[in-house]
Amino acid sequence: MAFTSMQEQLLYTKPLPIVLVLLAIPLYLIIQHKKNKNPYIPTEWPLVGMLPGMIANRHHFHDFAAAMLVASGHNVEVRGPPASSMRFFTTSDPENVRHIFTTNFDNYPKGEDFNELFSALAGTIIAVDSDEWRRQRTRIHYVLTRPEMVSSMEQSCRDKVADCLVPMLERMVNKGTPFDMDDLLGRIVMDLTVMNVFGMDPCLLSPDMPPMRLTGALDTLMQVALFRQCMPAFCWKLMKRLNVGHERRYADAESLLRAFTEERIARRIAGDDEPTGVDMLSYYIDDPEYRDDVTGEPTDFFTRTFVNFMVALRDPMSSALPWLVYNLAMHPRAVSALREELVPVAARKSSEPIVFEPQDTKHLVYQRAALFESLRLYPMSPIERKQVVADDVLPSGHALRAGETVLVSVYGMGRLEDVWGKDYREYRPERWITDNGDGSCKLRHVPSYKFMPFNTGPRSCLGKKVAVATITPVVATLFWNFDVEVMDSRAVEPKLSIIMQMKNGFMVKLKKRVHQI
Repeated sequence: MAFTSMQEQLLYTKPLPIVLVLLAIPLYLIIQHKKNKNPYIPTEWPLVGMLPGMIANRHHFHDFAAAMLVASGHNVEVRGPPASSMRFFTTSDPENVRHIFTTNFDNYPKGEDFNELFSALAGTIIAVDSDEWRRQRTRIHYVLTRPEMVSSMEQSCRDKVADCLVPMLERMVNKGTPFDMDDLLGRIVMDLTVMNVFGMDPCLLSPDMPPMRLTGALDTLMQVALFRQCMPAFCWKLMKRLNVGHERRYADAESLLRAFTEERIARRIAGDDEPTGVDMLSYYIDDPEYRDDVTGEPTDFFTRTFVNFMVALRDPMSSALPWLVYNLAMHPRAVSALREELVPVAARKSSEPIVFEPQDTKHLVYQRAALFESLRLYPMSPIERKQVVADDVLPSGHALRAGETVLVSVYGMGRLEDVWGKDYREYRPERWITDNGDGSCKLRHVPSYKFMPFNTGPRSCLGKKVAVATITPVVATLFWNFDVEVMDSRAVEPKLSIIMQMKNGFMVKLKKRVHQI
């Protein structure tokens, strides 16, 4: 009996340590969570770090990151699972930004792993540093500033707005039904991108509304690049090897873009494509640097370079243009001020409807202010990424070690109360306008290390002038000729991507304006 009793005792007491451990784990997690008194800073759990909090807030990631930075004094270290490479120093401090992007620029390159994260663009200007980056940048700057190239881009914009955009908008007025403005603007942006890069019009902004496969592929590249940065490297590399999940989508998108680009290059070499104007391909097509030394055929680098050009020209406009139209449509007083500024320009035009050209909007102050205010709230690239070469101390006093990754929340920088004031959440173009002293007004200067949708320092955006020159006449033409009513602003939110795009688009109805002057 004694033996049986002892056996029964062991049976019931042996699992006790296991039960205690199982109870201790959630208790420890609860205590750790309670210790974190700031609700905006995710709790760092054992084994998984801050990853659960980041995943839980992925649907409003940029707002979450901005709040986290404000709560931590504009600087915070984000740590994922210890075994992963997810360890980022994150900042929205303007002085740190100036130090990283300008003062100590050479110590903060893109980093060697950028070519992996953006594998479809490996070796191109978006992913390289040092002398190779400077060489490519010099070449691109030369092409984009050539008078004939600038003139051709302006002509393409003028023709596309007059011949395609305005008739399409009038068709939408006549139909009287809501439509996705984000989709429509994406079509004109992609048309202009392909025209400027390859000299051909894909005619996406046409009555039959063809599928936007190129646009979808470019979006996928940017979305998956963000996913790769936010998960352990071994995970996404395994998915890539197995060709599953978002890595399969990335491979499909890359294949589509490469096939399109290779076809355009081959047709130009064969003389089958007659460009519609001066385009970027014209400046590269005969360059021996982009041909194989033995066969004379275009190199793989040639293909990647022109996929990159599509990204570089299209992404800024595909982000900035819809957000600007949305912000204006939601603020009738801003639309009234924009139209008032357009009156003298419209008075010089005789056609109806009135179409504005890049030269018409070049010096308009309020429209530029409206664009910059929209970019402050919805920057084209909400996050910038750098890698530390040598140990360094930031102006904030934070020490960084060689090999660390630095993330800059450009989205968070646009929401700093000490830079933009207590009304930083509001869309108010007037904050950008200052008195000239002679009754006229001018744009207020804000240093690029405080306002950096076009980046700052030596890597500032080469496509800024192209983007602004395209966006402003489109917006002027739209709001001068039409009233825009947003159907459901609650459905408008950013997509989780490296590029600040709309997740669900935005539905609008148009009404033709009368008695404009």
